[in-house]
Parts: sequence; C-alpha cells; structure tokens
Amino acid sequence: MTILIVFFCILILVLLITWAKLNAFLALLLVSILAGLLLGIPLGRITQSLQKGIGDTLGSLVIIIGLGAMLGKLVAESGAAQKIASVMMNFFGEKYIQWGLMVTGFIVGIPLFYNVGFVLMVPLIFSVAFQYKLPAVFIGLPMLASLSVTHGFLPPHPSPVALVSLFHANMGLTLTYGLMVAIPAIVIALLPVILLIITSLLANSLKLAPAGQSIVGFFADPSIVMLLALISATYTLGIRNGKSIKDVMNIYGDAVKEVSMILLIIAGSGALKQVLADSGVSNEIALALRGWKVHPLILAWLIAAIIRVCLGSATIAGLTAGGIIAPMMAQFHVNPSLMVLSIGAGSLMFSHVNDAGFWLFKEYFNLSLKDTLRSFSIMETIVSVVGLSGVMVLNAFI
Repeated sequence: MTILIVFFCILILVLLITWAKLNAFLALLLVSILAGLLLGIPLGRITQSLQKGIGDTLGSLVIIIGLGAMLGKLVAESGAAQKIASVMMNFFGEKYIQWGLMVTGFIVGIPLFYNVGFVLMVPLIFSVAFQYKLPAVFIGLPMLASLSVTHGFLPPHPSPVALVSLFHANMGLTLTYGLMVAIPAIVIALLPVILLIITSLLANSLKLAPAGQSIVGFFADPSIVMLLALISATYTLGIRNGKSIKDVMNIYGDAVKEVSMILLIIAGSGALKQVLADSGVSNEIALALRGWKVHPLILAWLIAAIIRVCLGSATIAGLTAGGIIAPMMAQFHVNPSLMVLSIGAGSLMFSHVNDAGFWLFKEYFNLSLKDTLRSFSIMETIVSVVGLSGVMVLNAFI
C-alpha cells in the first residue's frame, strides 16, 4: 500500500507541474505535505520533516551553486566562451568540425547552465554552418549533446551537486567518473575542474600526516574550490579585461537572481526526500525491490528516466529520483558517485514537448515537430542510454 502511495504522490507532482502549471517548488512542498499525511506522519512532525529536509539539503549546496552561477555568468559576460569556441574551431579545422563543436560545448557547458549555454552557442553554430555550407542541425547536435552531458552528469550543475550531497559521494571522484562516462580522453582546461580532480586524487592517493590531510581536505572541499576559482576568474576574466570591481559584482548579483528558483526547487526536493525517509516507507520499498532482478543503478536510472519523460525537467527528475533512492542506499551497496551518474543519465532521457530545451532547439533551428523528435529527442535518448552503459562499465571495475 505504501508503495502505491508514493507512486500516487509522484503522479500528483507530475500533474501539478504539467497540467496545473504550478511552480515546481510549490508543487514539491504540497506533495511533501500530502505524502506525509497519507503515510501516517503526525501533523506536528510533518513541518519538522519539511524544515529538516530543506535545511539539510541547502546547507551544503548554497555556496557551491551560488558561486557556480557567478562563475558561469562571468564566463558568458566576459566573452571567454566565444574565445574557447574560436580556439577549438581553429584547432580541429573543417574536416573535424563536429568534434570541435562537441569539445566546445563540453568545455563551455561545465560552468554554464544548459539554456544559457544553448543561447550563447547557437549564433556560433549558425555562423559555422554558413561559413562551411553545412546543415546547422548536422553541426549543432554534437555541441548540444555535450551541453546536455555536462548538465546531467557533472558538478557544478545543480542536480549533480545536489545528488552528490544526497548520497554523500565524493565530489572530485564523481566529476572524474563523470568525465570518463561523458567524453573519454578530453582534457578540460577550466580551473574548478582541475582543482577538484587534483585535490581529490591527492586526498585519496597520498599518505599524508594528519596536518597534511587537513590542508588537502580543506582545499579539496567543493566550496573552497569554487571560491578559489571565482577569485581567479574575478581578476582574469573581469578586472584584467577592463571591468571594474563594481561591474563584476553586478554580474554576480544578477547570477544569484537567476539561480534562486533552482535553489528553491532543490529545497523542495529535500523536503520530499525527508518526508519519505521519516515515514519509513523507504524500508518497505527496499524490501519490495529485493525480489526484483534489477541492478540498483539501473533501477535508479529507470526512476529518473520515467520522471524526466513525465515532467520534462532534468533537474527535477534527478532530484526527485535521488530523494526516492537515497534512503535505500544502505541496502544497495553501490558506489555513491556512480549512483549520482546513473540518475544523471536517467534525467536526460527522451526530451520532448514538455521540455523547454526541446522547444529552444525546434524554434532556433526552424524544424518541424517530427524532425525535432527525430533529431533532438533521439540524441538525448542516446546520451541517456550510453551514459548508463558507461556507468555499468565503471561499476564492473570499481
């Protein structure tokens, strides 16, 4: 019965967001309260669960996501993204132009949110298409696939960051595995990525004295990594490029405004997660799933994929699936970093008419609905399935 209640609440969540057009944060709060009532949590404890879930979820994420948004905004405003694209195009040349755009999308997509990266890179796609007399869709899909991969798999994007915190995974290792799953053998030239990987490897491979471990641990913390990256970018992309410190701070202020709703959605998902955990339903779900002949990583991918297809939002799909899976992690005995990536892959599954990215692609490239489904939707599905395959390969060796 409790499993049916959970599925009913998820269905209500889907309907509130898609049919009733309710704000995702409000929908998550209302469904969290409904779930608490239906699952038998006393009225007084429901509000406590909501507050604890929101506090625990945002406590470790506000700094990372806020600083990440500031860094991404500065990258866009400074022209650094266009410079990266120009260098990549010159390096790869006409013969391998799709590879150049793919790598460009991957590098630019790490600090930028998907929609920002999309709008920023589309003019480049059309200028390259005009220059080389090639179809825009032909050269645009590789870049947009890269943007999707970074959005679903890699910190500092909101959903992967939130899932890392939810599953108590290692941020650096998750990023390292994510790079292996996303595009093997690509070297990323962004400071936060390098810092996260290096500090994570140092912390896990070197035998240091307690004082040394403390120092490495401090600089390996994602919040400190992002802060150092932002301090560096403030000078290199801001002040050195002629911007006043006031101008840079205004850019950062705008960035925080843009990410505020994402933070609220993450908070709402934390509330739902805590209600499910406090109700004890996770134990019943775990017992029911023991009889399933499905690997936990595949199960998590499937849950995220179903929610993604229903809701259209990769972020909401990832966070909701994470809230359902997190209380059962103790029974699953899988690598938490791989669980983050598995859910991230599922959250990219089959973008269609309920996804803003789908309509961005359709309208910018002036395609019919059928052609958009045959190109963008299939591309997203391939990214999702191949991502899961990569996770399962890593799981066999880790």
